[in-house]
Parts: sequence; structure tokens; C-alpha cells
Amino acid sequence: MPGTLFVVATPIGNLEDITLRALRILKEVDLIAAEDTRHTRKLLSHYKISTPLVSYHDHNKEIRAPELISKLQKKINIALVTDAGTPSISDPGFFLVCRAIEADIPIVPIPGVCAAITALSVSGLPSDKFLFVGFLPRKKNKRIEVLQGLKGETKTIIFYESPRRLLATLSELTDIVGDRKGALARELTKHYEEIIRGRLSQIVETVSNRESIKGECTLLIEGKREEEDTSQPLFVEQLHRLQNDPNISLKDAVKIVVEEQGLPRNRVYREALKIWRG
Repeated sequence: MPGTLFVVATPIGNLEDITLRALRILKEVDLIAAEDTRHTRKLLSHYKISTPLVSYHDHNKEIRAPELISKLQKKINIALVTDAGTPSISDPGFFLVCRAIEADIPIVPIPGVCAAITALSVSGLPSDKFLFVGFLPRKKNKRIEVLQGLKGETKTIIFYESPRRLLATLSELTDIVGDRKGALARELTKHYEEIIRGRLSQIVETVSNRESIKGECTLLIEGKREEEDTSQPLFVEQLHRLQNDPNISLKDAVKIVVEEQGLPRNRVYREALKIWRG
């Protein structure tokens, strides 16, 4: 029999968020394949685990994966870990798992923390059905294409995003899917853990007032509601009614409609201009 590949979930921040089984496996295997050996060594040192480490990441996976498969075929047991959370979820571990399946290597999951599920559990958004998207494309045109394809999705949608691209993604989401309810989870399980809930425009306003945004981000938005299909004529009628009130300006009317109907501000503003100009 060949060795076993153990897919081991590790903490996403707090080092106490690891199972007893995971700690036992990390002690018992012959080798640990880690995305960042320096990062994983901190975890192992904390729990006094001395198992040898080897790097396995997105830049060396095509070379390292065959080496690891060869070791597994020689009855060497290997634990696969990522920097944080569950390997192969938006992670190069997927590549190794597929190679192990092809080679008929036994694979055993050692479950634990996952940032997407952790964030969903406290988001306040529907959790019975959800769609995990992971990281969006870095190029704007491809990112827009993906977001356009999600416009009609009725399930809660979960993204991973870097702090550098967060504001751009939030703005694009608001323009494309509307000002839906959402939640931003940042620095989960760490000292500066933060969860911001509200409409996308409110989340944008909160984070845009900061000098910098730090930590990996998990972004969730509610799915499309059935009533959104009929919301356009309703919001146009509402704008007409508001225009007839001499105490309400175009700017006020746009704000009222956006807040009440959760539509993109740009869309409401364009329609309001047509109405106010006659």
C-alpha cells in the first residue's frame, strides 16, 4: 500500500483553532507539505511538533507535486497544509489532490477552519444556500464579466479579496448587482477581527474613510430577490412622486430611492436626471 495524503485544515488566525486530530496527524506523518514553511513552522513550534517540512505552493506545484507523489508511492505519509484554513479551497493544494487521485493515492481529509464558512456563520445573510466564488480575476474586464454573470444569482455569494482590491470590487459589485445587503469579514479570529454588515454602499463608506485596509478579506452579498425583477418601474414611479414635492431635490430623491430599494446609485441618478430635466 502507498502512503496516505492527509489534507489538514489549520488555523486562519488564532492558533487555538486547530483540532486534536489535526495535531496528532501533524506529529505522526513523515513529512508536511506547506504553502509557506516559515508560516507553518510557527504553528508547529507552538505545539512542539518537529515533523520535517517541505515547501509546496503555487509557483512550484508542477515540479513539487510529482516529487510528493513519488514519496507517497514509497509508503511515506504526507500532510498537506496551507497558510490558513482548509487546503485546496482557492489554494494550490487542489493541484496535488488531483495528482494523488490520478495516482490512486489514499487521501484523508482532516477538517477544521474555513474562512468562507466562518464568515458566513456570522454574516446575518441566508446560509441555507450559498455560492463560493473565491478570488475574482485581477484584470478588470474579466472581473466585470464574472460579476455580470452573478447578477441573477439568488444564493448568498462569498468572495475572497485582497485589501488592495477591496474598494474597487465593492464599487463594481454595487454598480452591477445593486446596493444589496452584504458583510465584510476581516482579520477573522485575530486580535483585530472585524465584521462590517450593511448595504454595499455603507460598507464602502466605512472602509473608504480609512487610511489603509489590512488583512485578508471575506466578502459576502445577499442573492437576488424575486422582487428585484419588478423594481425598476417602482423606482421610476417613486422618482416621479418625489419630483412633485418642492421640498425634495434631485439629490435627496436619489438618496431616498437608493436606500429604500437597494438599487445602484448611478442607475437611479441617471433616471432622475431624465425626469428632472423633463
